[in-house]
Amino acid sequence: MAESSRDAVLARIRQSLAQPASLPPRPNFTAPVHPPLNNSDVVVAFAESFQRVGGEFYYCESLKHLAVQLAGFRKRQQVDAPYVWEPKLQALLQAAGVAFRANEAEFIEQADLSLTSCEALVARTGSVLVSAATASGRRLSIYPDQHVVLARPSQVVAEIGEALRVVQSRFGTQMPSMVSLTTGPSRTADIEKTLVLGAHGPRRLALFLLEDDAENLPL
Repeated sequence: MAESSRDAVLARIRQSLAQPASLPPRPNFTAPVHPPLNNSDVVVAFAESFQRVGGEFYYCESLKHLAVQLAGFRKRQQVDAPYVWEPKLQALLQAAGVAFRANEAEFIEQADLSLTSCEALVARTGSVLVSAATASGRRLSIYPDQHVVLARPSQVVAEIGEALRVVQSRFGTQMPSMVSLTTGPSRTADIEKTLVLGAHGPRRLALFLLEDDAENLPL
């Protein structure tokens, strides 16, 4: 009696089961998850990544340079003075001669531009890590049409994990109520696959990187 197709299949299955399955190679848990950064200088790597995801990057070597850069940015975007609620940022901008809005007057109607600090900058992804621990709270990094971040080169780290450890080291058990990684302007393509900026947050994200030793004023 000729062997049926069913018998032939079952015979091959029995033959395969009789042989022990080879084990997959053991993962190397000590190997880095990501390849090395494109640039060994994490600040340069961040600037490249930040611009690649749609951010606008400005380097400032002094407070005077910062004032010129901010004035140029405001003129190009045709926006009024930014809302700034953090006391240290206010002091720095006053020293630089930069106008800002220190209170919440007409915030809902006039919040075209905000300026905040950040917790860290991530070179790998070009992300800005912000939290609700500052006087900027949650609103200044989310509600205005355009968000400007003022940071220092010493705040740049290579990976997201390092940025989160910075926050953990700074706040310990009293973690902020909100920690957010912002990677480029807010965007969505949910509707008919058409990219729309500013759908869930600021339409434009700009970062002004002020040298650490510029007038020695901390952020």
